[in-house]
Amino acid sequence: MRRNFLNSQTKSISSASLILAVSYLASAVLGLLRDHLLAGTFGAGNELDIYYSAFTVPDFIALILIFGAISAAVIPIFSGYLLKDKEEAWKYVATLLNVFLGFLIIICVILIIFAPAIVSITAPGFLGHKKDLAVMLMRIMFLSPIILGASNLISGILQVFHRFLVTALAPLLYNLGIIIGIVFFVPKFGLVGLAFGVVLGGVLHLTIQLPSFLHSGFKYRLNFNFRDPGIVKTIKLMAPRSLGLGAGQLNTIATTAIASTLMAGSIAVFNLANNLSLIFINAIAVSVTTAAFPSMSMAFLKNEGDEFLNKFSSIFRQMIFITTPLALLILILRAQIVRVVLGAGRFGWADTKLTTACLGILAFNLIAPQLILFLSKTFYAAHNTKIPAIISGATVVFNICLSLFLVWFIKVSPGFYIFLQNFLRLGGAQNVGVIGLALSYSISGILQTSLLLFMFYKKFPNLKIKEILNSLYKVLIASAIMFTVTFIARQILGSVANLQTFWGVFFQLVISGIIGVATYALATHLLKSPENKTIIDSLLKKFVYSAK
Repeated sequence: MRRNFLNSQTKSISSASLILAVSYLASAVLGLLRDHLLAGTFGAGNELDIYYSAFTVPDFIALILIFGAISAAVIPIFSGYLLKDKEEAWKYVATLLNVFLGFLIIICVILIIFAPAIVSITAPGFLGHKKDLAVMLMRIMFLSPIILGASNLISGILQVFHRFLVTALAPLLYNLGIIIGIVFFVPKFGLVGLAFGVVLGGVLHLTIQLPSFLHSGFKYRLNFNFRDPGIVKTIKLMAPRSLGLGAGQLNTIATTAIASTLMAGSIAVFNLANNLSLIFINAIAVSVTTAAFPSMSMAFLKNEGDEFLNKFSSIFRQMIFITTPLALLILILRAQIVRVVLGAGRFGWADTKLTTACLGILAFNLIAPQLILFLSKTFYAAHNTKIPAIISGATVVFNICLSLFLVWFIKVSPGFYIFLQNFLRLGGAQNVGVIGLALSYSISGILQTSLLLFMFYKKFPNLKIKEILNSLYKVLIASAIMFTVTFIARQILGSVANLQTFWGVFFQLVISGIIGVATYALATHLLKSPENKTIIDSLLKKFVYSAK
């Protein structure tokens, strides 16, 4: 029964979409639990600073070498081989695994050796024992890209065979491994237990997919032919995508490096706030852009300009329709979100106030990362990888310069320092420098989105601006109504509930959120927003088809 369950194939796109949506939601819940345990166990201090800084480079390697390859190359190339010759298709997979994993192992071994120098660059503020511990964690975590490299390649192959269920379970087990590390390894091994948890998550991610992968027909072959046409084509296809992803990830590394020079806890506060801001909205962007990419690519290949722009307009408006109210809900309920998710154990009141302030600033930027992902993929669909890469690289430089300036300005300007404390209600908190990082991150994201939109309009001047602006007008009116009603509901519930208890804050958060969502749905219905009907019809179809 277990074997049949893991090898089950998803027959329809609607069923696959439903499975992915449920897995994204489950991953978000586990992600919240992970951050809750991290904050409660360590608080926003040196330990989490070390953990997040040690994660940056292994995560960077995984992102540019793994996810870039799968999304841009492995799936279409394997599919092409499979249509012609099944034996050749599996030979390509075996060769790719050997070459790819061999390259990953060499890269990670080199990085393990030079980990002290890497930490000196990515966390220049770490000295003595703090630096040594960061080096130790980073060296252990470099095992993760190797394991996830094999596992994510397997995920791509299984998706070709429509085995979406097992691939959807893999990320859940990855988060579960980290949670096991927090609960069971940390008490025994200390902070190093977190690194062991990350590696365990990678092992679980791989292990659950291996039986289904072998069942699909894979047979291992010892072949390291670097000049294999399939391998050469994979490298050519993945290179531009990897460069674009890498430039974006450099933002995180740069922010971490600057934060390491600030007070202890700055890296932890920024990362926890950023995770809270993106955890649910990222799921929307990833699912929408993943679903849209094939059809937009096909429309461009067929030279159907109107159809290409119609699809762009429809998806763009849907993303604005969903992310705008969610961003405003996070903004107005930021304190409740931080207190419910993170407010436990060693995560003190000062940590809560700083994280709440950062979350509020990042909320203004929530729409930007989603549109950056969608716009970048739209350029890829139009066979243009240069524009997203150049813009991404330029905004990385801008973010680094602006971060350094804002951190410096907060430090040397008592007036600005006091203004931030009063405006953001920090109540005498000392670690205000991290606010400059959040401000810079938000401004850079908005700038990158604006540049991508401008270049897209220059490339496609027939873009339906009037249609998009009309939709945006209705979304803004409905969002303003929702914001007002949610604010009133939050204040009323705050006067009734006991906000000194977890359940009191939880009650205020959930009821205010439900009222806000219901208000937005009603307002967009009354305004006859077309996206309202489109999304409802799409959801109904998914549930109806998946039930058949």
